[in-house]
Amino acid sequence: MYAALITGKETVELREFPDPTPAPAGVVVDIAYCGICGTDIHAYQSGKDYNPAICGHEWSGTVSAIGNEVKTVAEGDRVVVSIASACGSCSACRQGQAGYCQQAFLSAVGRDSLAPIHGGFAPRIAVAASRVERTDSGLTDEQAAQVEPATVAFHAVRTSHLRLGDTAVIQGGGPIGLSTMQWVRAAGAGKVIVIEPNAQRRELAIELGAHHAVEPGNEADAVIKEHTHGLGADIVYECVGRGFAVQSAVDLARRGGAMCLVGLPNEEAPISVGTWLVKEVRTTSSLAYVREEFEMAMGMIADGRVQVEPMHSSTVGLDGFEAALADLASGTSTQVKVLVDPNL
Repeated sequence: MYAALITGKETVELREFPDPTPAPAGVVVDIAYCGICGTDIHAYQSGKDYNPAICGHEWSGTVSAIGNEVKTVAEGDRVVVSIASACGSCSACRQGQAGYCQQAFLSAVGRDSLAPIHGGFAPRIAVAASRVERTDSGLTDEQAAQVEPATVAFHAVRTSHLRLGDTAVIQGGGPIGLSTMQWVRAAGAGKVIVIEPNAQRRELAIELGAHHAVEPGNEADAVIKEHTHGLGADIVYECVGRGFAVQSAVDLARRGGAMCLVGLPNEEAPISVGTWLVKEVRTTSSLAYVREEFEMAMGMIADGRVQVEPMHSSTVGLDGFEAALADLASGTSTQVKVLVDPNL
């Protein structure tokens, strides 16, 4: 069996692995689709060490084997990858901070005891049973493969300072930005503005519910001022994942407003501390999610309140993975969400 791994700067390798078998507390899943994430793109661009376990961490599939200790799923169940539930026994859990469970966090970053030796860009994968959730029957496999990144955005909005009626700005019209925009609408924002340089992504933002979708720079500044009486946005979600965009998010917020960091830059972010202080901007940051949020988000996607299928722009096989990465990393791609079907 072959799995695709990012092994260096602009380098992808198809490496051979033995067919996986489940650990006593594990399962084997036959992968249907695996989404290409922004962290995969950053790893491809930077060449920094990239944990093989998370090279492909947005997948859906069907359970094909279970360990003898597994009671939560059965062979033949359609499942989607998630974060593990809080363990209840680590230091964070014992202090009433289950949302910061150390064991769940290790599962999110591929450092748990049953972390796989490769990610989901493969026909099959062996993982802890605690990492999989039964797929809502209302979802296709393509939709299910997009639940994980949509839940990342759900967590960001749920833990931010958004209030009913707020004017919210989303920087970035990629999969995370477009998901964030939809959750912001669902949470009751009054006006939603997406800032995105790519015209096709701006069109998609409008289709998915943004009130305005504008280019960065003077146009964005003018539209935000127009709809906030010149004050600035009540809250800005930074979903670009580039260092320069962090300060931009604060610049677009009003005094006393808020900023939420969602995108994960792979470089340092230069900031103007004076602006942060003068504006008294409240800041939250968001990484991954908790298990209960995964179930909530999947249900809201299944009932149509948030749409992921319009973001799915193309599907490639393992042999097209590197070309898809290069295109997404170019900065000029017209793609939004690329799914990998390892069975093509």
